[in-house]
Amino acid sequence: MHGPTQAAWLLVALCAATGAYCLLRMRSRIEEQRRTAGGEALMGFGMAVMAVPAAVVALPRWAWLGYAAVFGAAALHALWAARTSRHHLHHLVGACAMVYMSLAMITTPGAHAGHGGAGLPVLTGALLLYFAGYVLWSGARLAPAGTVTAVRGGSGGPPALGWGDRPELALACRLSMGIGMLAMLLTL
Repeated sequence: MHGPTQAAWLLVALCAATGAYCLLRMRSRIEEQRRTAGGEALMGFGMAVMAVPAAVVALPRWAWLGYAAVFGAAALHALWAARTSRHHLHHLVGACAMVYMSLAMITTPGAHAGHGGAGLPVLTGALLLYFAGYVLWSGARLAPAGTVTAVRGGSGGPPALGWGDRPELALACRLSMGIGMLAMLLTL
């Protein structure tokens, strides 16, 4: 991706940390957490790799094709999983956005991808609007969230939640990935 180097490295760190936390969520006792965590970890690490400044590592065109293939497969998986959960529709949009950005890097690797001098492409604009809405929606859901109290071994109380099972942390990760996707689309 193109843009200020310091901002790119901050985006790499944010996305890699989010991907690492999502890997930890794959060990959750909560089935829904495990189901979505793998796709979110792939997205976090994929965004981290894509955000590495082009001046540091200039990937060849075949690498971007491989990148598009991996996220194309992730999009198919999300489409299949969307039969049972609406949240996978968001994964589908995210994976398709990653395919779009990968293909844009193939067509114009040395310039701002997707811009032919005619302004903002319609698909980039639509993705920007979607992710801006998603970030606002996720942030609004996160803001009023109360804390979950974990009970250790009490009778009749809720089961103890591990730190990887906390829904507000998962939502914060989704929010950070949405912000990261917005930043990446803006530099496209």
